[in-house]
Amino acid sequence: MAAARLGEFELIARFFAPLAGPGALGLRDDAALLDVSPDSQLVLTNDTVIAGVHFRADDPPDLVARKALRVNLSDLAAKGARPLGFLQALTLNGSITDAWLESYARGLAEDVSAFHIPLVGGDTTTSTGPLCITITALGETPKDSAILRSGARAGDVVHVSGSIGDSALGLACLMGALNLPPEHAVALADRYHLPRPRMDVGRALRGNATAALDISDGLVADLGHMADASRVGITIERDAVPLSASARAAIAADPALWEKILAGGDDYEIAFAVPAARTAEIARIAHETGVALTPIGRVTAGTGVTVNAGGQPMTLSSTGYRHR
Repeated sequence: MAAARLGEFELIARFFAPLAGPGALGLRDDAALLDVSPDSQLVLTNDTVIAGVHFRADDPPDLVARKALRVNLSDLAAKGARPLGFLQALTLNGSITDAWLESYARGLAEDVSAFHIPLVGGDTTTSTGPLCITITALGETPKDSAILRSGARAGDVVHVSGSIGDSALGLACLMGALNLPPEHAVALADRYHLPRPRMDVGRALRGNATAALDISDGLVADLGHMADASRVGITIERDAVPLSASARAAIAADPALWEKILAGGDDYEIAFAVPAARTAEIARIAHETGVALTPIGRVTAGTGVTVNAGGQPMTLSSTGYRHR
């Protein structure tokens, strides 16, 4: 009989949360907050991406680099933080050539410049295992202004930035599991390879959003994290979830793909809750940043996440990705 194994969040709660300091937020959020002056807090986040798990082994190295950095920037964005710098730990193997690293560094340099976030340190090792890239990103917010997962209240309106489901559908296209016209397949694959961290949106949400997080595990799963942290329920309307033209084309061909859109993950958009009185301000932020911010549901006094489709609760076989 196989030994019992705790799930990802259960093992964190059991083994590591007791070791966490006050700025770690109980290891229940996407980042930690450390006081560095009377007026500001340091925001720290860390993500590992592994070949064959978080990206395909034959993905272009410049895009691998940019994705590895951007998934961390997305966490900073959801906190409303300004990027300061990042550390990088590379675990290479015998298949990684100097030409591969040259392309990787070129892609990383492009986003270092685009997001004004310099490399400030790290480590490089080798192993016989898969390529692993770990990035720790550092940001800054004014004192006590970071947006946590835990502030949502009943009656708040739940919004998401951008469009949902493109990355999961893009991966399906790349893996040959989804056949779409080339213009749609290329557009969706681009969203898989290159997340769009919503840095300007995140900073504009400070003082407006009661809770926020970035969508990495899947829309329903991550809203579940928000609901748990805030001790509320969340109800969303499936047909209000914003889709790109390419995702709509996929749904028109196969409505069963709604589950992949809602639970597939890798969106790296921001999901956030705001009081109903702030919805006009959210519309202003959307206009000023040029990023769609779409209301998709409400925070309730219950627990968990309910997805309504055509007025009826929708049953999902999976709500999102779990590492264990």
